[in-house]
Amino acid sequence: MGSEKIHALKDLSISIEKNEYVALMGPSGSGKSTLMNLLGCLDTPTSGEYILKGEVVSEMDDSDLAKVRNKEIGFVFQTFNLLPRISSLDNVALPLVYGGWSAKARQARAAEVLDLVGLGDRMDHKPNELSGGQRQRVAIARALVGDPAIILADEPTGNLDTKTSVEIMSILEKIHNAGNTIILVTHEPDIAEHAHRIIRLRDGYLESDVQNENIILASDPNHNYNIK
Repeated sequence: MGSEKIHALKDLSISIEKNEYVALMGPSGSGKSTLMNLLGCLDTPTSGEYILKGEVVSEMDDSDLAKVRNKEIGFVFQTFNLLPRISSLDNVALPLVYGGWSAKARQARAAEVLDLVGLGDRMDHKPNELSGGQRQRVAIARALVGDPAIILADEPTGNLDTKTSVEIMSILEKIHNAGNTIILVTHEPDIAEHAHRIIRLRDGYLESDVQNENIILASDPNHNYNIK
């Protein structure tokens, strides 16, 4: 802003291993959204390095970053970010367009993943014909459709009631158990307690990085998701 520089993150050094389940926490302005954007290759750091699966992605151009995002990372957002005028199936299939999949293969894979998250009977419904929890499950299916190694979930239960939040956390838990790395941004302590490791930021600095000894195992008795 003018001559003033705001350092969103300062002297931050962390490592996240394959198949970890990590929650990023911190008050507003702590830097957690900036860190999420860096991890998701949506932003590049002004200094320092970001190494993803052995590649220095912090030195990549926009085109290469887009390829990494499409191949390695699935995004789940608080506001779902679904296209309102197309079906659940087409919303889920959309990332595969950029991956060069044929139309038939896209439709088949999207249907498979929607079935995995319990929405096999809602494939033709548009977002405004679904509940909040169903929309978030569509968003999770879209994140999973390209079989990414990492799922980045930004406040995934922020717009949901308690019961629906439990359903969503149950799905994320099963995704983690299937071998994916989960990185969750949340300001809600009870949601963070589902993660196996909790990283707290404050004023751009790493405040704490601890293993969670009180992991909450989510369970949804109404659904038997078979995430794979």
